Amino acid sequence: MTEADIADTLAAYARAAEQAVELGFDAVEIHGAHGYLIDQYFWRESNIRNDAFGGESIAERSRFGVEIVKAVRAVIPKDFPLLFRFSQFKQQDYSAKLAQNPEELGELLQPLADAGVSIFHASQRRFWDPEFEGSTLNLAGWAGKVTGLPAITVGSVGLSGDFIGNRMHREVSEPASLHNLIERLDEDEFDLVAVGRALLMDPGWANKMRDGKHSELKAFDVSALSEYY
Repeated sequence: MTEADIADTLAAYARAAEQAVELGFDAVEIHGAHGYLIDQYFWRESNIRNDAFGGESIAERSRFGVEIVKAVRAVIPKDFPLLFRFSQFKQQDYSAKLAQNPEELGELLQPLADAGVSIFHASQRRFWDPEFEGSTLNLAGWAGKVTGLPAITVGSVGLSGDFIGNRMHREVSEPASLHNLIERLDEDEFDLVAVGRALLMDPGWANKMRDGKHSELKAFDVSALSEYY
């Protein structure tokens, strides 16, 4: 991308955020995860630029995302929630890591927080996996710890397995025990939980969780994705 391309992109993000406010949304979220555009700047393997939007350090490579956050924050109300979704893994490489340790994670996220992010949305393939050795904290737990901001966890919530690699198989995931999730919420490891695939099979998932009707949760079947894959 040329500098003009980057300027156009920043303006497009800001314009979209303005329109979201005008339409009455309660928040905006910037998607900086999973190998998409912003994440391509974060990742050493894809960002090989030698200008101000590249660099050896993860803090240097965060600049593109930081500038987007600044552009969005400048056009939305001061107290309007601005979420930022990020991940370690990529769709191209499930083993990829932007940050090898909590210090590097702080170097990535703190500039985004300083630019105006309200909440970090930390995407994992499986929310229950520890992110770094020596701690049980998951990615959302570490995001909150290194920035002091609220964090959202997501990744196979309500499922007993991960189906990313088995899209074409008729596999079924029985509702997983949710005690671990609830305990971690109670312990303030993270502040919010995002749910995706479980809702495709069971639109009443959130209400059943609220009412303690865990036994009524429907099993996930990959056929729920058949329209897309």
